[in-house]
Amino acid sequence: MTEDLPDTGEYRPRSQAMVMLTGLYLFLLLMTVMSYGQPVPLFGFLLEDTPARIFIVVDSLVCLHLFLGLLKRQRLTWYLLLIYNGYEILNTLLNLWLVPHKELERLLERQIDPGGMLVSNLVTVGILLWISWVIRRQREQFTNHSPYLF
Repeated sequence: MTEDLPDTGEYRPRSQAMVMLTGLYLFLLLMTVMSYGQPVPLFGFLLEDTPARIFIVVDSLVCLHLFLGLLKRQRLTWYLLLIYNGYEILNTLLNLWLVPHKELERLLERQIDPGGMLVSNLVTVGILLWISWVIRRQREQFTNHSPYLF
């Protein structure tokens, strides 16, 4: 049955890493949608109320595009994944450096351990760097050269 298929990369089975990446970005999409209405740190500023809601909607749409692009193995998504992860790394580091500790405590209405926050943010950056490395190594899996998802 597979003898009739042309010998192109489009029919290559998905690697285990691609399946894991697709699941990861689905999880990221769900987490982003669930954060609707919460304050959002963005490049050292805290967005609240309407600006935060607009940002979450836009971020959710970007995550949806990344998830669907991974499902469709879209080549453009490969670039967008690396750009999005770079944005997340830069945003995390700038927020760690620029957002005042007291402002976060005021918004969350609880005390925050600065050491724990530093470690968790640096671990997040490390994980994002590792995910970006995995994405970079999976480039040959992105065989769909169409610029459209549908």
